[in-house]
Amino acid sequence: MARFLQNPSRNKIKTKDHMQKGNIGVTTENIFPVIKKFLYSDHEIFLREMVSNAVDATQKMKTLAAQGEYKEDLGDLTVRISFDADKGTITISDHGIGMTEEEIDKYINQIAFSGVSDFLEKYKDNANNIIGHFGLGFYSSFMVSKKVEIITKSYKEGSKAVKWSCDGSPAYEIDDAEREQHGSDIILYIDDDCKEFLDKNKLEGLLNKYCKFMAVPVAFGKKQEWSSEEKKMVDKDEDNIINSVEPLWTKAPSSLKDEDYKSFYRTLYPMSDEPMFWIHLNVDYPFNLTGILYFPRIKSNIDLQRNKIQLYCNQVFVTDQVEGIVPEFLTLLHGVIDSPDIPLNVSRSYLQSDREVKKISTYITKKVADRLNAIFKEDRKQYEEKWDDLKLFINYGILSEDGFYDRAKDFALFKDTEGKHFTFDEYKTLIEANQKDKDDQLVYLYATDKEEQYSYIKAAQDKGYSVLLLDGQLDVPTIQTLEQKFEKSRFTRVDSDIIDRLIVKSDAPKTELTEEQSDNLSAVFRTQLPKIDKCEFMVQVDAFGEEARPVIITQNEYMRRMKEMSRFQPGMNFYGQMPDSFNIVLNADHPLVKKVLTDSEAATAEALKPIESELKGQEARLAAIRQQQDKKKYDELTQEDKDQKAEAEKAVQEQKDKKQAVIADYAKDNSIVHQLIDLALLQNGMLKGEALDKFLKRSVDLIK
Repeated sequence: MARFLQNPSRNKIKTKDHMQKGNIGVTTENIFPVIKKFLYSDHEIFLREMVSNAVDATQKMKTLAAQGEYKEDLGDLTVRISFDADKGTITISDHGIGMTEEEIDKYINQIAFSGVSDFLEKYKDNANNIIGHFGLGFYSSFMVSKKVEIITKSYKEGSKAVKWSCDGSPAYEIDDAEREQHGSDIILYIDDDCKEFLDKNKLEGLLNKYCKFMAVPVAFGKKQEWSSEEKKMVDKDEDNIINSVEPLWTKAPSSLKDEDYKSFYRTLYPMSDEPMFWIHLNVDYPFNLTGILYFPRIKSNIDLQRNKIQLYCNQVFVTDQVEGIVPEFLTLLHGVIDSPDIPLNVSRSYLQSDREVKKISTYITKKVADRLNAIFKEDRKQYEEKWDDLKLFINYGILSEDGFYDRAKDFALFKDTEGKHFTFDEYKTLIEANQKDKDDQLVYLYATDKEEQYSYIKAAQDKGYSVLLLDGQLDVPTIQTLEQKFEKSRFTRVDSDIIDRLIVKSDAPKTELTEEQSDNLSAVFRTQLPKIDKCEFMVQVDAFGEEARPVIITQNEYMRRMKEMSRFQPGMNFYGQMPDSFNIVLNADHPLVKKVLTDSEAATAEALKPIESELKGQEARLAAIRQQQDKKKYDELTQEDKDQKAEAEKAVQEQKDKKQAVIADYAKDNSIVHQLIDLALLQNGMLKGEALDKFLKRSVDLIK
């Protein structure tokens, strides 16, 4: 691979007064346009890089002192950030180890890359982390600066202060400088198109974002107080320290109390409600990882916000994009993760495929599962009280994370309509004696709205059945998975059919009505059903006892569930576009239904007699034609054959239409029919507007 690293010794020019000039050794003609082009959208990270470098230099100074290599008083090690809007400068000052002229030459003037084409191609989609990956933190300053100066003095005995300056080209200058203490001042001369960074609020916001938990005190100006004399905020003598050098996640869990965790949560998310639980991560093998993850209270979809976990590297904020590091279902959590072992400076797809990252993700999943299991065992009552908020995370994990079901099955819960909680095994034990159908399938009955589906729930409970309450955002998709995990089991919504057909114990009793009576009774009700947008109704006649309701509306479990699933799975949009299909089930045993049948037969008998006679004749003719034509292959049928059959079908349909018209004419004024239909619609929340008004007036009339 070609390299064009210039030899700094050959490119230095000594001038009078010990001034040195030269060219920065790089593999591109000019690295700075590359930096600006590919990092401009994230150019605010320059401040993170500058302050982070200053903190690193300060920590190295403390280490040298601790090891006895530096014996003098360290003094004030605060990193200070200041700005001068008039001069257009931002200055980052530290009392760290500083640099000699030779070290500037080594660390600042020489930058080596692989071929520039490889560099650009590999990192074109990951602007945020290019600099960090190549050790170019300092050079991020040129994203916002037209000129950068370094005034530095090494801690080494006898060192002289030097000044390095560069205008964004490979050319630089080094000259003597004045500085009493060891450390460095980085002075950024801000570009005209980046003047927004010369604003106090802007800088303070960036410092709070990136430097809030750095390991060395970082000061930005002075604290302020209101002066009644000057009628304005004035500076105090006290430094405005913007960071906490020992954030909570760096401390031993044994030394912390619940209030400490709650207080830290308020620091991270000032406007949020108190969290439910938290998990303190602390591992040093096979990788280093610390942090605190919180389970927030989620009240609505508005609260379902990802990117609430902040990723740090040695207390330096990196990103809140933690996909790949944190399992998908846990991206809904809040909190902090800090690890020097996470490969931050590669693309997201690489993160997800990285073996070490997978290990970290697996560890976090295990830690969360272990913590939830421990809470469940230690204080089940508290766990149950928070279950409605907690189940979203667990359901999401079951749906999205392979293997999480195996971890969660011991602490995931069912809640029934009476508010009692059960583990999966506990609930199976509860229902398996009474809720198996004739095919030995265990039927889990559930409701999604306890109030709207009350009558269906009551009917099930009257049979001795238990009904689950699955009213969470991900409950319906989750039962799809549970049906695959549970043996010989199915979930059925309690209003998807009449109760005797939800759990069929044996062959259901047959209605005593003739086929003709069933058809006529169905027609009485079918002709009076309202037209509701995106709704279709089918009428059935069944027998389920005099005490049962006369009319019930049900919705097929499969189709309804597919429509509900279509909201979560884009590939199922087909189901979402289909109209809702409902069954109107008439109870042939109920006295009111019997009365409707008897009255309709008496009122329509004379009018229907000739129609039914003609209908039977036409049906017999059609049957004969079909029988005759069935003996022929389709391509053997003549046009005359086809016309004959079409004519017979038309004649049959004409008689059916006449019959239905007679029945409809009778039914339109039958108050019992309309009342029963409206009662069924009302029970399902489908009676609205004018129809509801008519129902109310009719109800009053029937009472009179």
